[in-house]
Amino acid sequence: MRVLMALLRRDLARLLPGRQGGTLLPLLFFLGVAMLYPFAVGPDPVLLARTGGGVIWVAALLAAILPLDRLLANDFADGFFDQWAMRGIAEEVVVATRWLAHWLSFGPPLMLAALPAAALLGLEARTLAVVELGLLAGTPGLAAIGIIIAALTLGLRSGGMALAGLLLIPLAVPLLVFGAGALSTGGSSGVALCGSISLALVALAPFAGGAAIRAAREA
Repeated sequence: MRVLMALLRRDLARLLPGRQGGTLLPLLFFLGVAMLYPFAVGPDPVLLARTGGGVIWVAALLAAILPLDRLLANDFADGFFDQWAMRGIAEEVVVATRWLAHWLSFGPPLMLAALPAAALLGLEARTLAVVELGLLAGTPGLAAIGIIIAALTLGLRSGGMALAGLLLIPLAVPLLVFGAGALSTGGSSGVALCGSISLALVALAPFAGGAAIRAAREA
């Protein structure tokens, strides 16, 4: 347990603001989309209120791409996974810890950023509540997809970031569909389905990511 807590503290220190932009860049991107969208579609409050929740979800999905290049690649290049393996720490444990740190640095800050974004888009309190519940249910799944893709693209010498983005968007479509769809169906069923998919992805991520890291180490 002491080793896991040390890994988690290390991962959070690397992902939180202050190091290579940390989680600040995804937040700025997220808020930038919310600020620019009214200029694109016009100031009609009815249109903004009807489409704003979906825009927040799309912005969250695109913001999830930005941290992928530093989730695992630096540690892999520096040989940390080899050192952890020699100490008997399985890749699955490292991936699970990295997923938790990634979500803590990504999910809750996006949920907080959704508050000013909702004000910019003129969302009602009830719509904002559904958006926040959807993000709470869906961001763990987005983080899980991100950690899996980061592990799968470890062996690529160039273009890994572009490929990671291309892989994340279609894989995250079910989360986007049910999360954003909850806004038009009343909330409960869409959020529940989004949460179910997210839990399945979280359960899969350590095993898929660990297998991908071992394959990259042996390549």
